[in-house]
Amino acid sequence: MAASPQQPAASAPRRKVSRHRGEGQWAQGHFTPLNGNEQFKKDDDGLNVRTRIETIYSQRGFDSIDPNDLRGRMRWWGLYTQRKPGIDGGKTAILEPEELDDEYFMLRVRIDGGRLTTGQLRVIGEISQEFARGTADITDRQNIQLHWIRIEDVPEIWRRLEAVGLSTTEACGDTPRVILGSPVAGIAEDEIIDGTPAIEEIHRRVIGNPAYSNLPRKFKSAISGSPLLDVAHEINDIAFVGVEHPEHGPGFDLWVGGGLSTNPKIGVRLGAWVPLAEVADVHEGVISIFRDYGYRRLRNRARLKFLVADWGAEKFRQVLEDEYLGRKLTDGPAPAQPVQRWRDHVGVHRQRDGRFYVGFAPRVGRVDGTTLAKIAEVAEAHGSGRVRTTVEQKMIVLDVEQDQVESLSSALESLGLTVSPSSFRRGTMACTGIEFCKLAIVETKARGSALIDELERRLPQFDEPLTINLNGCPNACARIQVADIGLKGQLVLDDDGNQVEGYQVHLGGALGLEAGFGRKVRGLKVTSDELPDYIERVLRRYLAERADGERFAVWAARADEEALA
Repeated sequence: MAASPQQPAASAPRRKVSRHRGEGQWAQGHFTPLNGNEQFKKDDDGLNVRTRIETIYSQRGFDSIDPNDLRGRMRWWGLYTQRKPGIDGGKTAILEPEELDDEYFMLRVRIDGGRLTTGQLRVIGEISQEFARGTADITDRQNIQLHWIRIEDVPEIWRRLEAVGLSTTEACGDTPRVILGSPVAGIAEDEIIDGTPAIEEIHRRVIGNPAYSNLPRKFKSAISGSPLLDVAHEINDIAFVGVEHPEHGPGFDLWVGGGLSTNPKIGVRLGAWVPLAEVADVHEGVISIFRDYGYRRLRNRARLKFLVADWGAEKFRQVLEDEYLGRKLTDGPAPAQPVQRWRDHVGVHRQRDGRFYVGFAPRVGRVDGTTLAKIAEVAEAHGSGRVRTTVEQKMIVLDVEQDQVESLSSALESLGLTVSPSSFRRGTMACTGIEFCKLAIVETKARGSALIDELERRLPQFDEPLTINLNGCPNACARIQVADIGLKGQLVLDDDGNQVEGYQVHLGGALGLEAGFGRKVRGLKVTSDELPDYIERVLRRYLAERADGERFAVWAARADEEALA
């Protein structure tokens, strides 16, 4: 019952008022660390941990590592502790970090723009064989990850990588991560503009720079002038997409605020056209906004996408122009829709110089050190000194003369790396999974590889473009929400009531065409063992019910739930 207006205010019930601490935005004067991550970053810049690794930890061993370095700052140099073997997915969220930690590391080699020489690839392969038990995974961010790394070996690994121009600097952590780039930049016949100079300039200004080494969370960048939209620009914190301005010529359309994980958001256009010479300036402005205005109070709201969602595109552009660039940006057009579904560059394609590039598909990004070294050898034997990684966990050999294409393709096939893969081999991606990842709940790499074999056997004539993405946890490293069939790992009950590995299913996600997130069918969860049966059943229904030329994602959006179950 409301109090009478004549009643003295003093007699009203007193409410406890807590002072709002803000969102931890530095630009608003909120410098007090609000969580453990912000505290250890304030205590010491993550870049400084390298000296301790080289002079203390590699000399004294794993047990000498400070916990804030072990599970925090070492990420600034591409190092994560990997999951201790034998811990099932049901314990992932229960055990303490030290109980999940193995005494070995994942090491992420940073490959900006996916650009590698054959000499660099050979060195990665040799490091894998000597220090990583032969492991190597091509990621969907163009990096290569190694496992089973001992802290004692890290300085020597760095020495070998840096001797050939590679590094692990800020490959992880609350930092500017690898800069995605079109793997066919500078060579593709249909390229609008080559973004390579911008990638190089951004790297020079930003990577390893203490001015940008303490961000609220990770910051993901992408630059491509390909009309195939081949860097997943919609789900990066910042992306520059090649466009032709009717008055100013080729340049880039600016996008900000994309990202997946448990709160997925498609990036938004700022409506600005950026010439090549100004890309690094604009990138530096956006990353500075993130550093200064980004939310630091809660880790799960610390990505740039939340700030963009709250501000909107108009305010974000205004702050960028007024406070950071000191000039107005030029309005510009949106990118055109790509004419192809596949944008992984797999197959044989003519370059603008008359030579060819040859793209091939490892299984779910998994290779090994011996294979990497052999890829370098095969490429060189056929006259190439350059290879590229893609954002679809694929690889490309550049600069192949026409009379060498068939021989190169055969040599790659002999390594199990097909140039003409099935839709299932070509379109299936998987994250690291429970084998090595401390966040994972289920297996992914082996499951994805076995799924490819089973679907090829059951549906040998299926040739529609299709993406199947497997993720070991909700964090969407394998982009489950934007796949035709996205599989989010979790524990489910089988028919006998036993808790087993399985997946929540997302259907009809897409990038590049009509970008959007997949549909979740209420209550639909599939055990790992049931996965081939389920996907076969859905694909057969798609083939039977689709309209002429209808993509799977479009059919899945309109299909009855019964057809998707």
